[in-house]
Amino acid sequence: MTDVQATRLVGRVAVVTGGASGIGLASVRRLAAEGAKVVIGDVDPAAGKATADEVGGLFVQTDVTSDADVANLFKQAHDTFGSVDIAFNNAGISPPEDGSILETGLEAWRKVQEVNLTSVYLCCKHVIPYMQRQGKGSIINTASFVAVMGAATSQISYSASKGGVLAMSRELGVEFARQGIRVNALCPGPVNTPLLKELFAADAERAQRRLVHVPMGRFGEPEEIAAAVAFLASDDSSFITANTFLVDGGISGAYVTPV
Repeated sequence: MTDVQATRLVGRVAVVTGGASGIGLASVRRLAAEGAKVVIGDVDPAAGKATADEVGGLFVQTDVTSDADVANLFKQAHDTFGSVDIAFNNAGISPPEDGSILETGLEAWRKVQEVNLTSVYLCCKHVIPYMQRQGKGSIINTASFVAVMGAATSQISYSASKGGVLAMSRELGVEFARQGIRVNALCPGPVNTPLLKELFAADAERAQRRLVHVPMGRFGEPEEIAAAVAFLASDDSSFITANTFLVDGGISGAYVTPV
């Protein structure tokens, strides 16, 4: 990180959902390192508080599927620090019971939609009024490379939810562009997070089936996604909105990968 990057978010207030683990945790650390005051919204009180203490931020226990909890998260951020400049709406799940459409039950479908898509709707709905009053703000919604590609190893509700995040982010980016509010969909490729490691730990063949499609020959690291979050949060991305921002090691652009 350069000296310029280390100061480009000074004076900004960032809210990160799912900020106590994986990509969220790496992003909390990166945003704080660049000078932002960070508010962590997470369901895990122990990990959330530890993360907030680590970066000198604020933890607000939040069920992202609860309208009241999400409204409180952004209110606490604004009341504590005086603004809400960045919203990284990142919380999400990928449970094992979400698989092929032929096997995935309605309960599993609805749970994933609530956590992955409805939560982003709620976060955007509650943060945009603060940003309208300020006349500026950056919203980053976690979608996925699966929002632009199909997979035979389906997780049907996850893929559908991320497609919804992508479409919603595009529409909000267009709707609020002239009010100084930028909205982008961050689309990570496969990333070395606890979620992915748990998914592949028991099945090396399943992991390899995915890895072979990544031109770079490896999964991403949470810190690499966090660097993209910091870029989209900063004025360095001031002319980027309604964007499908792929950080995927080239997977979405590949037909035949290197050997």
